[in-house]
Amino acid sequence: MNGGLEPTAGFDQQVEAMILARAQRGDMEAFAAVYRQFGRACFQLALRILGQRQLAEDLVQEVFLKMMDTIRSYRGDAPFGAWLKRMSVNACIDQLRRHRHDPIDDIETLFAQTAGVDAGAANRVDAWSLLARLSPRARAIVTLHELEGYTHTELAQMFGQTESYSKSILARALKRLNTLVAPPPPPQSVSACKTN
Repeated sequence: MNGGLEPTAGFDQQVEAMILARAQRGDMEAFAAVYRQFGRACFQLALRILGQRQLAEDLVQEVFLKMMDTIRSYRGDAPFGAWLKRMSVNACIDQLRRHRHDPIDDIETLFAQTAGVDAGAANRVDAWSLLARLSPRARAIVTLHELEGYTHTELAQMFGQTESYSKSILARALKRLNTLVAPPPPPQSVSACKTN
């Protein structure tokens, strides 16, 4: 599966009404059809947020198992893809909560682990490598806000924090990413460093 940064257009697909009705009755073939239609989009979203292929693959399985248990509650108020995307995002955030090593409220700690990392020339143009250099929370907020279009109000609700929390993390993450892609300063000649 592609771990690129293109938007997850797969969530915008329409599910055939018959397949959805069969899935709501517990038909395994219908579940398989839904998985074939949305599994890739779910994986790409999870990979962008979690930054680890194995975690993303595990999350896709978790989301589709949960979808099998909860699809009867889907009422059609929103498109099915949007419902599944929300379920995927919530599962990603739950995963981050379960595996966090740093306190949620300590924004400085979120960035400390990446502060001294120097990006090589190849990584300066590889967006995925750049996102991978962010802490898990920062990567999630950048991905959800910048790539998936979630608002700070929505992010605050999802993370159980204030809007200023997600704004602060986003601003610092974008600053960190800009630092990583900025060209290195030109070397100064020895004569330019001498003072008279």
